[in-house]
Amino acid sequence: MAGIKTFDDLFLHTLKDIYYAERQILKALPKMAKAAEDSALRDSFMLHREQTQQQIERLQQVFEILGKRAQGVTCEAINGLIEECEELLEESPQPSAVRDAGLIASGQAIEHYEMARYGTLSAWAKQAGKNDIVALLDETLAEEKQTDALLTKMATSQGKNRQASQAA
Repeated sequence: MAGIKTFDDLFLHTLKDIYYAERQILKALPKMAKAAEDSALRDSFMLHREQTQQQIERLQQVFEILGKRAQGVTCEAINGLIEECEELLEESPQPSAVRDAGLIASGQAIEHYEMARYGTLSAWAKQAGKNDIVALLDETLAEEKQTDALLTKMATSQGKNRQASQAA
């Protein structure tokens, strides 16, 4: 984080971090969808891929408002979360309830990272009086929360965790 001396520098660095993260997530979601046994889980990953494309466009709007070029900085956190998901798929090569439960958990870990980043960026934008940016970030934050809630529902009330725990 060399070169982060001001609040604006910190905001821009964090914005670049989530921009990189979203682009990596965009690449990972089709793999996650393909690996899912449950069609509803597959569909939710593909729906979130569409949302992620829109989220990237919103981030590009934020960069434009700031008068900056849209670019990312390597986010080791998202790289690690995606790598964990890839390891799960390598270690559980056949579609199963167990693998679906792991995919849900991986998806939620990614969602929680995104929610943390968007929540922080939104709070900082509010502090700086950048309401046009706040609106864009809050729209994405709401989508991330909605996706997390859907994954929680699949894991719990739709019984994916129970199915996985009872799998032979």
